[in-house]
Amino acid sequence: MLRFLLLLCMATLLHFGNASVLTEIQAGPLYRVTGSRLSISCNVSGFANVNSRKEFEFRVTKPANPMVLNIISTEDPGFSYAVYQVRGSDIALTHVSSNSVLFEIKSLQKDDEGEYDCAVINPEYIYDGTYSVTTTVKVIDDSLSVSSAATTSLRYNQGEALTLTCQASSNTVQHTHLSIAWYLRKEGADDDSLIISLDRDFTIRPGMEFQGRYQVGLIKLDKVGEATYRLTMDQLEPSDAGWIYCQAQEWIEDPDLSWYPLTQKTAEETKLDVKKIELAPDKFSVGVRLSAQPTSLQEGQELLLTCSVDTQNPEEKFFTVAWLRAGVELARIGPTGVLSVSPENGRREKQGELRASRIGDRDYRLVLQHVSTEDQGGYVCRVWPQERGQHGNFVQGHAQDSSALLVSISATASGLSVEMQNSALVNEGGTLTLTCKVHGFKGQLSVSWQRKSAQMSTFTNVIGLSQEGVADTPAADVSNRVAATRPTKDTFVLELHEITPADSGAYQCVVSERNEQTNSQSETTTLTVAPMDSFVSVNLIGRNSVATVGDDVELMCRVKGPPLAMTLTWSLQRGGSTLDNILTMYYDGAVSWSGERQRYHLRVANSPSERTYYLLINGASHREAGSYQCRASVFQKNVYKKLSPSNPLMIKVQNPESDLILTPTPALTRNINSDVTIKCLITSSRYGSSRYAVTWIRQQRTQNVTVLSWDRDSSVTSTADHKQRISMRHTKGPGFELTIRDSQISDQGFYVCEVEEWLQDPRGEWYHLPPVCGTIQLTLIEPANDLLLDAKEQKVLAKEGDKAQLKCELISGAFGESCFYKVTWFYTRLGSTPVPLLELDHTGLLKYPESKNLHDLQGRLRFSRPNRSSFGLEIQRIHDGDSGTYQCRVEQYQLAQEGRWEQKASVDGGPISLSVKVTGENEASSGCHSGMWIGLHVAVVLCSLLIILVLVLKLRRAKTSEKKPGQSLWTEEHLKLKTKLSAED
Repeated sequence: MLRFLLLLCMATLLHFGNASVLTEIQAGPLYRVTGSRLSISCNVSGFANVNSRKEFEFRVTKPANPMVLNIISTEDPGFSYAVYQVRGSDIALTHVSSNSVLFEIKSLQKDDEGEYDCAVINPEYIYDGTYSVTTTVKVIDDSLSVSSAATTSLRYNQGEALTLTCQASSNTVQHTHLSIAWYLRKEGADDDSLIISLDRDFTIRPGMEFQGRYQVGLIKLDKVGEATYRLTMDQLEPSDAGWIYCQAQEWIEDPDLSWYPLTQKTAEETKLDVKKIELAPDKFSVGVRLSAQPTSLQEGQELLLTCSVDTQNPEEKFFTVAWLRAGVELARIGPTGVLSVSPENGRREKQGELRASRIGDRDYRLVLQHVSTEDQGGYVCRVWPQERGQHGNFVQGHAQDSSALLVSISATASGLSVEMQNSALVNEGGTLTLTCKVHGFKGQLSVSWQRKSAQMSTFTNVIGLSQEGVADTPAADVSNRVAATRPTKDTFVLELHEITPADSGAYQCVVSERNEQTNSQSETTTLTVAPMDSFVSVNLIGRNSVATVGDDVELMCRVKGPPLAMTLTWSLQRGGSTLDNILTMYYDGAVSWSGERQRYHLRVANSPSERTYYLLINGASHREAGSYQCRASVFQKNVYKKLSPSNPLMIKVQNPESDLILTPTPALTRNINSDVTIKCLITSSRYGSSRYAVTWIRQQRTQNVTVLSWDRDSSVTSTADHKQRISMRHTKGPGFELTIRDSQISDQGFYVCEVEEWLQDPRGEWYHLPPVCGTIQLTLIEPANDLLLDAKEQKVLAKEGDKAQLKCELISGAFGESCFYKVTWFYTRLGSTPVPLLELDHTGLLKYPESKNLHDLQGRLRFSRPNRSSFGLEIQRIHDGDSGTYQCRVEQYQLAQEGRWEQKASVDGGPISLSVKVTGENEASSGCHSGMWIGLHVAVVLCSLLIILVLVLKLRRAKTSEKKPGQSLWTEEHLKLKTKLSAED
């Protein structure tokens, strides 16, 4: 037992003596695009049993949901939540070793973004260390686009040149690199052949099949624009036939400094046909021989290489001749005798150390002076027959190579040695300084600084210093930023300013000593230029991304990196509009404002590692809402180089919350035809400078009708049928009163008072808060018809020649201003029907109805209305014929909503009897009765005498007149008495 306890203690001590458990996961954030593959590695160390298989679990927490979701486990098949079980084989977790796993999602979805947790299941009983780690995954949109402008089919002849362009770009906000590659797919081939590519580190790499043609400059890949890549293939060969396409890949650098291919896309293929040019073999068959003088020599001597062409009638033929060393072309002479030299040998050709010419009909010579050990190797002469076409152009035939000729060059005995730093890392925009130390020299020294980029196979001259210290002409691309100095006798210094990524490559210091013979030594170092985006970053941060109108908003633009001559521009994009600049701060501190300066304030804070630019929005309005961005440019090589812009930051400006409270009038019940006032009072509002827009809406059943609108400028708009009767006024409080005059049944319903509060933002522009509504119910009742006239019979006695006053009186009814009456007076003689005498209609128009026997009476009538309930008729200069019965009729009218008149009631007044007293009638009746009888007898006697006298006179006239035959004086028709007296009688 004691032995067991000792063993247990020793095991425990051994365990605690080892390192604790450490679980590690791939560092994040990992940016991946939708549809691509996600791979996350996770491993563990520190367990006592290293070789036992460890079980792992993966979980995720998504930004919109704080709940942890189980994804997959190597131990439990039922570990996954249902949302991940349905994805099946799309998600995998596999062991790479007993202590590490690889988690994969084959096709990412936007919803897969989140915090991924890798947890190891502890198989031991002691917990010591970290068993769970997380990493962040960001899923972004795939914005890579690739297209080719070429047609789908192209036809060329052998020897012609092909040029194709490819457009490739990406709008990814993160810092990414693109790689471009051109491929050739031949019919029947298993794999597509790489022609040439531009890697993500800007390195040009030719394919294996095209490497020789690339080295002699027959194949090129150039970037000719922001997103345009051009492929050039000179001297096409029949083997180039097939389908050519451009492929782009977008790469992102993960936090562990490894590059990950985000996405890859291919442009449409272009079919290429190359027609072979057949040449007669007997006419163009050639033999090529190469000779050297001498084939073995020492450094500093001269080498002559002669290429001889054996063919029939050489003086009548044209050739292109090229000299190659180790498969790399040095120089060539074209069919017209023009010499072209590879870029690597341009300096030697300028200094006269390399010359080539045609020295006969069959012979061509290349001269190399001051050779070095680098010039030794196998040389080949290559000849192309050239046939002149109809239009003067040359058609190139098949190349014919000579046998290889080995040239050896031995170095002279010398103690010369060169020492230079082995590597250099310079940030873009910085200065490269290379120092070359020379040892063991005796004679005069000269130096040549040379460079070989990734696109070149040999070194080219950058700048040199002669023995006398005179600098030769520098290379064109560095002419204004390179300098070579010799501060001491044994030291040479190269300074290259304003370094760009294109300056990357191998640099060589070649020191030559001239005494009796030339000795040269060189030392090489590699320059790596870190792109500016790799050590300078621009980030935009906002302390509050949602502001209320009038709030101050502060934005921070942080630029991390070494101090550079930098220009910073703030910009704002509103909605879908273009990007508008707010201000630009130049590297010398000058500020140029493009926007409204009074709305913004700029402040700068510097520290050794970063600079922070603060943009303060003074009192935000809706015009300051949008997407903000800060963009930095570095002043380099007399131009501004734009860095990757900062992340866009969206600033939202919202209206303040409304605390407007309305207190409307309680439900109202009013009589029809009365005036109604509806009140809507604002009882709470925090803003004293508010203006209000009010809309009154009447709701009847399912129909809503806008009755009246009052805008914030107090302009009133109402419907046409309401203009005359409905009005509104603004009262203190504030409040709003809607008045309906002479209300009608159609006016009743629910009235909604909709109040919209308007405020001014700091710019003085008006904006409104959501409307607040209050509802009032209006009920209108129509009173019963109680129109009643005095129906009692009246008797009026008037004296002839005077005027008579007749009156019609309303006992009950509506007498208000909204009541309109039509009054008609009728006249009735004894035994006749009533005749309209006079009419006053409800609009106030007085009419006299047509009547033949009443013209005299109507001319003497006068209508009057002493008060609202009385209607009078005055008859002037009355006489006995005016006697009779008079009566009035009163009709009540009301104006309907559509503008038409409606009769509401009608009632007749009581009859009025008018008697006229004739002048003198009273005196005759007041005498004694005896006198009356005496007068009567006298009158009878006088009338009898008068009748007799008239008859006697007529008889006399008849006797004296001529008698007519057949007529009797007493015939019946002459003596017949008239039944009625005529006017003469």
